[in-house]
Amino acid sequence: MSYKKILFTGGQKSGKTAIALKQTLKLSNDRLPYYVATYKNSFDDKSMQERLRAHKKQRKNLFRTIEKPKNINSIIKSKNTYIIDCISMWIFNNLHKKDSYFKTHLKKILKKKANIVFVLNDVNSGIIPIDKLSRRFIDITGIVGKILAKNCDKVYSVKYGIKTKLK
Repeated sequence: MSYKKILFTGGQKSGKTAIALKQTLKLSNDRLPYYVATYKNSFDDKSMQERLRAHKKQRKNLFRTIEKPKNINSIIKSKNTYIIDCISMWIFNNLHKKDSYFKTHLKKILKKKANIVFVLNDVNSGIIPIDKLSRRFIDITGIVGKILAKNCDKVYSVKYGIKTKLK
């Protein structure tokens, strides 16, 4: 059996998660796929909590949810189907780590014999941020995006709810 790795990237509220969820269900072959939620609710952010509720409602009971803000590799098991939503939050949660951590961790995930759909915010089209932490986030997102784009079987950009195949 051939396992697929697919990347969906786009801006905030672009519709990438909705489209990625549909793709994940197609890949799962009628088996309940896993939704890997990477958001770590450590700031008691009410607007983010509302986004989380909307995402839960969107996926209904069609997924098994795993909350994993850091070591994603540890929960990916062979022969299953996963959506990781989103890689951007995983980057944020691990921002204090060295570049090599991201590269090594992704390499391990990409080797897994599982279907994996990655969701990544496209944040690399703006200006260079003035503060060091924001620049670090943008830089790591670019590095991670390039690794995923190179290694995924398919890559889609999503804008305004419309997906465009890049690869």
